[in-house]
Amino acid sequence: MFAQNGDNGERKLCIICSKGTLDMAYPGLILANAALMEGIDVTMFFTFWGLDIINKKKMKHLKCTPLGNPAMGMPNLLAVMPGATHLVTKMMEKEIEKLDFPPVDEFLQMIADAGGEMYGCKMSMDMMKLTQDDLFEGVAGVVGAMEFMEMSENAQVLFI
Repeated sequence: MFAQNGDNGERKLCIICSKGTLDMAYPGLILANAALMEGIDVTMFFTFWGLDIINKKKMKHLKCTPLGNPAMGMPNLLAVMPGATHLVTKMMEKEIEKLDFPPVDEFLQMIADAGGEMYGCKMSMDMMKLTQDDLFEGVAGVVGAMEFMEMSENAQVLFI
């Protein structure tokens, strides 16, 4: 069993999403949704390329690349061929659809509706020239690392 770790004795989970590929978006979304269904307080922090998950212009177009991914079972020589990323992305989207998981934007809305809090990383947003207006509407705000450290105090933290 997990220890009670929030300020009021309730469980608290903070998920740091640092990668913006399709195959790296779903682990954080699934874990956040599962935690919320269990009554666990959830805070998500999107940093570096993880911002693509909550970027309105990119969230519906995340890719899955076989390049440098040994789990794909595809030699890197084939992975660099034109169309490989498109093919692998389409295969991944079909598998996600078969499992009846919602698309990224719908998953984010489910998390927001269930009370999950989402934040963009200030430094990463500045570096990528993004503003709050570029983000999914359910994102509560933009915070720096120090603010996130305060939010995550006494929480179980997962880095994805």
